[in-house]
Amino acid sequence: MAVLPILHYPDPRLHTVAKPVAEINQKIKQLVSDMAQTMYEAPGIGLAATQVNAHVQVIVIDLSDERNQLQVFINPEITWASEEKKVWQEGCLSVPDFYDEVLRPSEVKVRALDIDGKSFEIHADGLMAVCIQHEMDHLKGKVFVEYLSSLKRMRIAGKLKKKSKAGEI
Repeated sequence: MAVLPILHYPDPRLHTVAKPVAEINQKIKQLVSDMAQTMYEAPGIGLAATQVNAHVQVIVIDLSDERNQLQVFINPEITWASEEKKVWQEGCLSVPDFYDEVLRPSEVKVRALDIDGKSFEIHADGLMAVCIQHEMDHLKGKVFVEYLSSLKRMRIAGKLKKKSKAGEI
């Protein structure tokens, strides 16, 4: 396992659309392992492969307090989303130290493959629904700040560029 470097907004690579995983081989399993370690070290609750410059449809999530309930979503797709929406305060490992409110469907059903290539479907609500949608946005080349006003995005990008030049991220 290795901790991978996380891309930071406004890095243009964050806007790359991820390709479906054709085969769950050792390379993909190693990516999942490295992504999990990276997420735990950061620390975060979710990470998409796009954030570590691997442009394949892989997401890892762990909402447990003990950090021992890793969930892997390969080639995830939302099969249903509720009409009811809810605002959540979101943050992102690619946008360190910035949080803002995003309106999303309050519930979703997601179909994906697990690490062994078995298809599964889950019905998620609350934080899990938000996390899945947030990470799936990354796979589509979208960062949560794109839900914010252009003025907020410009401020965040400017502050992150300064932090990067100062070696703070």
